[in-house]
Amino acid sequence: RKMIAGVKRERDVDEDEEEEVRVKVGRSHGVEDRRSRHCPYLDTINSVFGYNTHSFLSLGVSVSDNLIYLIGRGQKSHAYIHSVQFAHHVFLNLHTLKFYCLPDNYEIIDSSLEDITYVLKPTFTKQHIAGLDKHGKLYRAYDGTTYLPGIVGLNNIKANDYANVVLQALSNVPPLRNYFLEEENYRRIRRPPGDIMFLLVQRFGELMRKLWNPRNFKAHVSPHEMLQAVVLCSKKTFQITKQGDAVDFLSWFLNALHGALGGTKKKSSILTKVFQGSMRIFSKKLPHPDLPPEEKEALLLKDEYQEEMSESTFLYLTLDLPTAPLYKDEKEQLIIPQVPLFNILAKFNGNNEKEYKTYKENFLKRFQLTKLPPYLIFCIKRFTKNNFFVEKNPTIVNFPITNVDLREYLTEEAQVTEKITTYDLVANIVHDGKPTEGSYRIHVLHHGTGKWYELQDLQVIDILPQMITLSEAYIQIWKRQDKDDGAENHTGA
Repeated sequence: RKMIAGVKRERDVDEDEEEEVRVKVGRSHGVEDRRSRHCPYLDTINSVFGYNTHSFLSLGVSVSDNLIYLIGRGQKSHAYIHSVQFAHHVFLNLHTLKFYCLPDNYEIIDSSLEDITYVLKPTFTKQHIAGLDKHGKLYRAYDGTTYLPGIVGLNNIKANDYANVVLQALSNVPPLRNYFLEEENYRRIRRPPGDIMFLLVQRFGELMRKLWNPRNFKAHVSPHEMLQAVVLCSKKTFQITKQGDAVDFLSWFLNALHGALGGTKKKSSILTKVFQGSMRIFSKKLPHPDLPPEEKEALLLKDEYQEEMSESTFLYLTLDLPTAPLYKDEKEQLIIPQVPLFNILAKFNGNNEKEYKTYKENFLKRFQLTKLPPYLIFCIKRFTKNNFFVEKNPTIVNFPITNVDLREYLTEEAQVTEKITTYDLVANIVHDGKPTEGSYRIHVLHHGTGKWYELQDLQVIDILPQMITLSEAYIQIWKRQDKDDGAENHTGA
């Protein structure tokens, strides 16, 4: 049994222990205690509520962000002893979301406590979800600040901004958001015994509901439980205390969520319905560059050196930047080059060839798209890694915010079948600074207001669209201009 009291933290419970002790506490049998609806200690709950890094609620006397986690309700339990010693009487069971008065040990039933339980476990009706993108109503948090649900800061616990921006980007993709706002969509998915990956699904759903909660206590949310699941499920590949790469995290997270939802190469999930497109890959093996010309010509006649075509699906497209020039101008200032988005999209026109080197062999490849998804993710390759260091390409990509037409990158057959090929930007993740020491921020479009916002950790500010194009864009999410968002009306994967 695990209870929570609103007092200053006197001991930390190990985070693994937190999960283990969150077991169901049943309500006492028999007649309801008459004190349940007239608890004299409700007035001792402070009106100032908040989250700490564990994202649990603080309730109690003269407290804002500090909590104590206590186990049990019996006379020998930590919670019971604490209630006697410190005169803190109102406790909340974090699993059942029921309130208890200790040391008297009766359940408290009072409608004034519903706001607290709603913050811990927000719920959304279909009607509420359907209206999320139809207005830009500001809500007032309990600490007095106003905020737009969905445009909410996330705590940077130490070095997790690389994950925060990806989570914020995905939370502003309506069909994905809508799926996870309703727990019923994935509650019945069965996973093998001992499988921990479904924890990612549960925690992502919980975070999504907190980000879109219109009754938050503060205008920001802690991603701590979500990130704990990431650390566990990635086997510490991605951590809270060490800066990671947003593209690496995005790639892992999309594939991990897809698998945890029961998706396979052949079986779809909400992730593939929203983000998956397909392409043709034309690949041709190259002779070793050091061979004499006659041997190269002889090899090129063999079958294994002929061009082969394969079909492949993708959840995002990698766009290659041209090599950044290192020369300076007359004022000795390093020139930051610029490139139009359509120049780097030419990789997928079916004609442009690019050489790919492996440990043993070299290949020439060209690509052409065969199917466009409802939401298209671009990852702009800014970092080059080798055995010694990571190098960053600072090239600015010039892109319009709306009306990017991708028809010319489709095969002739696909140009007939794909009716709408125009996209608008909805999220833009930026990396600032040095490769290993830099920071992340994100620009997101609020669909209800049509306004753009910049989010960096807890900071949320509005931003002009023309300012977005001046940034070192790293990951972008584009929405197809469908009348219907394609996957938006899915109630299950």
